[in-house]
Amino acid sequence: MPKWGMSIDLDRCTACRACIVACKLENNHPISTPEDARQGRVINWIELVVEQIETDHDLRETYLPRPCMQCDKPPCTKVCPVNATYPAEEGLVAQVYPRCIGCRYCMNNCPYNVKKFNWIEPRHPDTYRIALNPDVSVRPMGVVEKCTFCHHRWQVEKERARMEDRPPAKDAYQPACVEACPTDAIRFGDVEDEKSQVSRSASSSRAYRLLEELGTEPKVWYLSERRE
Repeated sequence: MPKWGMSIDLDRCTACRACIVACKLENNHPISTPEDARQGRVINWIELVVEQIETDHDLRETYLPRPCMQCDKPPCTKVCPVNATYPAEEGLVAQVYPRCIGCRYCMNNCPYNVKKFNWIEPRHPDTYRIALNPDVSVRPMGVVEKCTFCHHRWQVEKERARMEDRPPAKDAYQPACVEACPTDAIRFGDVEDEKSQVSRSASSSRAYRLLEELGTEPKVWYLSERRE
């Protein structure tokens, strides 16, 4: 059984936000208004964290795409009173939307701030509704949602493989953000496969994980920028 992980090369990231747009379209994110944005109620399953660094000579910005870390020891799952979020197979942290009661304990216990509470009933104009992905649910108001590594795509591949009487092809499964990245900054694959791109990236001298000292064992690795 594969164990899915991701690596993001910050030296390649241009902050174009193609990953964010692809994620929104793939996963039926609710449409947000300017008022929602002012109240901090925009839902993005992957966010671009911008940090300004002041040096002796200038002011520069760094960019950090931040999806769910899919921790091996997720603190969010330990506090959910209804088991709406739990460590699932293949190394992912699952979110069962019909079971969620909106208490947001998981959000408070997540050190990465990657879970989002749906404050509004989803709004989709008619021109947008016909483009909704039928493989992904439309979450109602009052539930917590988050990145799933587009796991529905893997389910489709497994079902196709079952019908064709063959093993599922791991390289046939890529999340929307990975496909959309124009600079190939985001890599995805089985972290336990030494030949996979993400496994090789994780063993790089530039690789690190966010807040690794907390012991959550995230499965998203970052490759630091090269400084001259």
